Parts: sequence; C-alpha cells; structure tokens
Amino acid sequence: MAAALVFRLHDKAPELLRDVLLERGWEEYDGGEREEEDWNLYWRSSAFHSSQYHSLLPWQRLNHHPKTVGITRKDCLARNLRRMRASCGSTLYDFSPSSFILPNDYTRFLAEYDKLHLTRGASLYWICKPVDLSRGRGIFLFQDIKDLVYDCSVIVQRYVSDPLLISGYKFDLRIYVCVKSFHPLTVYIHQEGLVRFATEKFSLSSLGNLFAHLTNSSINKLGPFYRAEKESVGRGCKWTMSKFRHFLRSQDVDELPLWQRISNIVTLTLLSIAPSVPSCPNCLELFGFDILVDVGLKPWLLEVNCSPALTLDCPADVSVKRGLISDLIDLMNYTSTDGLRDGAFQKQKHKRSCFRRPSYDPRSSQTQTLPLLKTVPQSKGTNPGRRALVADQSRRLPPVNPTTACAAGVRIINSTARKTHRDQTLNLILGSHSRTNRHTRPGETDVSQKTPEIRQRGPGFKPSAVAWKLPNIYSGSRVPVTAPLVETTASTGRGVPPVRVGDFIRTFPFNAATLKASRHKLNVKVVVQELHKLTGQLTSGQCDEAEGTKAGEEDFDSLLWGPKDPPSLRRCFKPT
Repeated sequence: MAAALVFRLHDKAPELLRDVLLERGWEEYDGGEREEEDWNLYWRSSAFHSSQYHSLLPWQRLNHHPKTVGITRKDCLARNLRRMRASCGSTLYDFSPSSFILPNDYTRFLAEYDKLHLTRGASLYWICKPVDLSRGRGIFLFQDIKDLVYDCSVIVQRYVSDPLLISGYKFDLRIYVCVKSFHPLTVYIHQEGLVRFATEKFSLSSLGNLFAHLTNSSINKLGPFYRAEKESVGRGCKWTMSKFRHFLRSQDVDELPLWQRISNIVTLTLLSIAPSVPSCPNCLELFGFDILVDVGLKPWLLEVNCSPALTLDCPADVSVKRGLISDLIDLMNYTSTDGLRDGAFQKQKHKRSCFRRPSYDPRSSQTQTLPLLKTVPQSKGTNPGRRALVADQSRRLPPVNPTTACAAGVRIINSTARKTHRDQTLNLILGSHSRTNRHTRPGETDVSQKTPEIRQRGPGFKPSAVAWKLPNIYSGSRVPVTAPLVETTASTGRGVPPVRVGDFIRTFPFNAATLKASRHKLNVKVVVQELHKLTGQLTSGQCDEAEGTKAGEEDFDSLLWGPKDPPSLRRCFKPT
C-alpha cells in the first residue's frame, strides 16, 4: 500500500497551504526523520535554484517553473511586452500602459512627456513603481516631472485616470492563473478570484492619497476606513469574483467580451516568455495577474505576481483561496504511485531527473532529450578537461547489464550495450485518483479509469529519458506519457489537457489549431491569428461553420472562462 504523500514547505510558505494539505491526508516533511528526496511537493515563495530543477525525481513537484522572471518583475515585463508589441503589432499588445524603465529610458520618457504635455496639458498623470518591490511599496503618482524623484531602478507608466468605479471606489481584479506546462503551453484560469478595492473614494485632485489610488490590500487594510461600511462595497476592501459577476449583471453589462479580453491578456503575456522557459514537466506555477478595468470596460494589465498572497485577511479570502489551493493540488495529478516514492523507483533503478532543455536535430522534426553532463574532478592519469557522465547519473539512465557496464567502463550507452541490454518492465501501480475523486464535473477526466499502456520492447528499443516520469495531463511527441490524464480529439489524434479541473478552466490551448501550434516549437504567429479570430467571433457572435469543421473544432471543445457557468465556446457562436 502506498504511503501518504509528503509536502515540504520553505520559510514563509502560506499556512493555508499546510492546513489544506493536512486535511487531504498529506504528511509534512521532517528532515530529521526522512531522506532528502522523500517528498512529493516542495513549495516556496521565492524561486528555486537551478540545481533543484536538475535533480527533480519522477514523484516530485515544484511550485515554480524556471526562468519566469520575464513577466513577474516589472521591468522585465515591460521589456518583453515592448518586444512583442514591436513584432506582433501595437493593436494586439495594447493592454499595458506606456512604460519607461528609469534611469535607462529617461531620454525616451522625457521626449514622450514633452510631446503629451503639449497636446494634453495638465490632464496627464503618471505612476512610478520600484521594479523589484511588491505590496504597493514605494509607489507614488505625479503630474509634473519635477516631482519625479527616485533612488533605485523604477518603472514609470501612464496612469489610467478613468478607471471603472463602484460607488466611487477604484478596484482591480486579482486573476489566478496556473501554468501547468510551458512545453506544450497549457494554461488554466480559476473561476474565483478577488476584487480589491481602494478604501477611499477616487479623486484626481489628491494624487498623494494612496488609499484612494492603490488597491493593494496590504496598504488599504491600514487605512482609516478599512473597517467602515462603504456604500455598495461594504466593510473591508475585497469582493469575490462571484459578487463582481453579480454586479456586472445588475448593470446590464455584456460580460462575455470582458472575460475573453482578460483571457487574451493572460495568453499574450505568457507567449512573451514561453519559448525561453526550459521544459520541466514536474513543475507548475500559480501566477496572480492584476487587471484594471477602465470606464470603457477595457482591461489593462498592471503586473504579474509570481507568489500571490495566500493569507486569510477577510471572508472573501477564505471563500476563494481554500478552494483555489485544493484545485491546484488536483491539477498536479498525483497518483498512488507517487506515494511509493523512492521505495518503488529505487528498487527498479529507474530514478531520473525530469528537467529537460529542448533541442532540435536538424535532420528530424522530433524533439530530442539530451543527457545532463557535468565536469567531474580529474584523477591522476586522466586527460585534463575530459567530460564524462557523473557516477550518480546512473539514477537518470536506464538500467544496464552489469557485465556490459564493467566492460565498457564509462561508455555504457554504446551500440553493443544497447543490443545486449534487456531491462525489466516497470510495473506501474495505479490506484484510484483519491486526490481528485470528490466528483467528476463535466469535461473532467477521472484518472482512476485510465490504465497504462506499456510499449513492447523490440530490437533496437531505446528507453526514453522520461519514460517513467509520472504523471502528465498532456501528451505528445515531445513527452512520452505512461498514464495521462487527457482527453482525445479524433481530428488530431493527440491527447489534450482536461477542459476543467475543479474551478480551473483551461484557456490554452482553446482549439485544435492552438493545440497543434503549441507542440514542438511554439508557433506564436498561429496562436496570435487564432486569438484574433476567436475574439472577432465572440464580438460578432458568429463563426464560419465550414472553417470550424476544417479546423476540427467539432472534436475539440473548450469553455469560455469568466461567466458563472462557463459555456462551451461552440455555443457562443451562431454558424454563418
């Protein structure tokens, strides 16, 4: 019988995460009683070291992908969006206010300031933010450039001076986005989120009043009116997304275009870094996208948070975050095999690192996986600079015949070794998916009904570098999957991620074309074209029936994230 799953928390990890995992039957890692690798989930608020990605084992998960700082640090986000705007057009990437990174962009900012000041006069407002601080620290607003004073690297943006207000109060939306994978790109957005209010009424005549202009909870909970009853807003400074939906309906707002624009912002932002993020299938990441809606119902991206706060400060937090964490654990797709950890895998000697950098053979379109190499200390008598596989790489390579290994020395992967090698089949122990077995919603897949298919090993069989990595919720030629949690489309013959896991709605890929475009090397151009097409169809409410059939849309269903009961994308259109 498999042991309980084990979680490991770094300093400053949220207490709510500990509570939810313990309620689900997990055990907390104790370094004094367990082996170093005897854990299933390692969670930390800051980034992991690169060595921790390289040493990942099949039963382990990390809560951060490598190299996502390109969108989570304000200056990096500005640079990447500027680059995408130049390559894909300003019409598409128009969801971020004009940004300048100072001091490097000071000359550009001064030219823009002078130009706009001549045309718009005193009606122009700017906001200045330190690039590497969070929770609203160091932020201030200004009109006159003489008030721009800074002593660190900052980002200066056009201030959105016409935000949508509720009873006179400014607000923004905290959208929770889970990136299950960057290769292929797989994105989920949670149905629940937070609406964060300023605690004093919005006014451009008081730019120094942060309680009227900033929506950060860490600032507003210190304000004098935090506990006061504030007209429609109520006490505190947060609503749930469900309450915001009710508000939109009460105002007769057509909410579908708003949700789709926000979903587009998420996808387009992730596209700016997806090709550069190394492939690490045993990772997933929860991002917090902060979205401001203006009076014209246009959403603006303010920033992206790599470790959105999971503390409980009010009833809205309790309502949203507990379910969010539980659904996030379900997305990790643990099975009973993961509970066995090193006991099962060490016995079979199939321990492998799950970190991969994609490389491409010029003679083939198939993605290859290269073994990780390290330079080992040289002993006397060996040639200096010689590179060899580290001894402990035996954990990451398929088992070999000891006689062959001794005869071949370090060159254990030559053709002779492959011809004589006959490794034993690993018997995967898959029980019911107890962690997601609450009830299966429409569009979800019950992993307990899936049985592994183990390929026959004929002559010339070459074990994959990740053949025993468990589990994945996607499949494709890049990643051989043994027991996937997937759906299948007849048109593509490929597995696709489930359309819904708890309250997480899959927003990418959203059709057969984007699924194909995300395989192998991400085709950003095709994805952008499909986003344009989808947005146009949602705006008009119509689609080309023949074109949809050609693309295989009848076999690939997706949901429209945002509404209370997310409809199928196909049901949002009327064939022309």
